[in-house]
Amino acid sequence: MPLALLALAVGAFGLGTTEFVMMGLLPDVADDLNISIPTAGHLVSAYALGVVIGAPLLAAVTARMSRRKVLIGLMGLFVVGNAASAFAPGEYALLAARFVSGLPHGAFFGVGAVVATGMVAPERKARSVSLMFLGLTLANIAGVPVATLMGQHFGWRATFLGVSAIGLAAIASLALLIPHDHAHAPAVGLRRELVALKSVPVWLALGTTVAGFGALFAAYSYITPMLTDSAGYADSSVTLLLALFGVGATAGNLLGGRLADHSLRGTLFGGLTSLVAVLALFPVLMSAQWSAAVAVVLLGTAAFVTGSPLQLMVMEKASAAPSLASSANQAAFNLANAGGAWIGGLALAAGLGVTSPAVTGAGLAVLGLGVAGVAAVVDRRHVGTRSGRERLVASHVPEHAEAVRH
Repeated sequence: MPLALLALAVGAFGLGTTEFVMMGLLPDVADDLNISIPTAGHLVSAYALGVVIGAPLLAAVTARMSRRKVLIGLMGLFVVGNAASAFAPGEYALLAARFVSGLPHGAFFGVGAVVATGMVAPERKARSVSLMFLGLTLANIAGVPVATLMGQHFGWRATFLGVSAIGLAAIASLALLIPHDHAHAPAVGLRRELVALKSVPVWLALGTTVAGFGALFAAYSYITPMLTDSAGYADSSVTLLLALFGVGATAGNLLGGRLADHSLRGTLFGGLTSLVAVLALFPVLMSAQWSAAVAVVLLGTAAFVTGSPLQLMVMEKASAAPSLASSANQAAFNLANAGGAWIGGLALAAGLGVTSPAVTGAGLAVLGLGVAGVAAVVDRRHVGTRSGRERLVASHVPEHAEAVRH
């Protein structure tokens, strides 16, 4: 695997850290800015909104530019957004800074996935994407806990300065390791990029991402009360258990990349089926501390097995606009984050029990399996139709043309 993938992983590490660290800093930010915790929660939403808007927009605008320069520019915007967060004088300035920080997130993963797959042999494409995503999963193991501790001891503003430093390291890595001869995007017009997204298979792949990762976030958004109220863990143990989720996510990401290079759709179906089983068993697994810890690891593993296959599938279905489609998949991931948390919250609000969000997530994973099944049928019909057309054209080749050809 090319060393250049390390540069992409460093950028992914910074993006993953700044995305999830705000959840641990909410009380500190709320106290410092004299706002309520629910109001401070809007800072999480502001980042997600930036991802959803920025992912397709920046990918489309930069479609004809050097991908190497685009990646460096996106990390530059990331540094600006996080530095602005560190020096934000009040709530609204911090909201705007968090929105700016989220803008490059999806486009970086989208363009980065195209660059990563372009540097390896076809049979290693999924593995190359999983190595870029390795930075994102490692952020859950090391980046977020360390950044949270930094914020608790030195103030939340120090956290965002630290994340800005990671962004600067990513810029240096990208400039040093991403080769120029692999960086140039083909001259594809914006209209052609947008037309490529009209494909039904592309939207089915994006729908699978929304449903599949919506299942994850329906449960993960409420994992803390499950661990404390159902499994009986102390609040002080939750941080370590969330790091276990990161370990599972890292293992699942690497496993999914390796398996998807052998069978893309088989890995996707296997991952979603495993996710259904794990989430459906959550009420039982959360009844004891040891099994709850196992459940957290299995949740990360089952969910992230599907990450690389879904990213690669979207890119293949929109081959004329891989950067835009890949970035749109990251927007779908963040829609899954918001939608899954909302649906899981509905189950809690209905009084169905502290583990009910996980059961709701199992239902979303079943929906994801259904969408993936429809996508498989559509692909089969498309291949059959194309083969039929090719046979029809071949049957109408004039005899003298056949003679000339032979």
